[in-house]
Amino acid sequence: MRALALDIGEKRCGIAVSDADGAVASPVCVLPMCEVTANAAPWRRVLQDWEPEVLVCGRPVTLAGEAGPQAEHVSHIAQQVSRTCGIPLEFVDERLSSKEAKRILREQGLNERQMRGKVDMVAASLFLQTWLDAQKK
Repeated sequence: MRALALDIGEKRCGIAVSDADGAVASPVCVLPMCEVTANAAPWRRVLQDWEPEVLVCGRPVTLAGEAGPQAEHVSHIAQQVSRTCGIPLEFVDERLSSKEAKRILREQGLNERQMRGKVDMVAASLFLQTWLDAQKK
């Protein structure tokens, strides 16, 4: 089962995808959030290229595991995207995924400016991998 992950932000949406077997997550791209919510051509192209069976959206929760206003905002947008494209939606805890993504990119020698735009898709791949691993149990 191929899954497509969305790291929904205010301006950008990081996208990652699993392999066809649902075993390994990989970063794909970052799109402007407005293109995803408007079902614009670049977003539709991603859906056509990867043909996901499920959308996995990172839900930002506090370190204590509580959903705050940002989690509600992300949930609302994710549900709208899911309805528009007709693909089932799952949520996964995305706590610290952006921080871990930055650490990985720093280890690859990227500076803050070079990281811009990459962090979101790497974070999406990290929480997608967590979700994929949980599906195997």
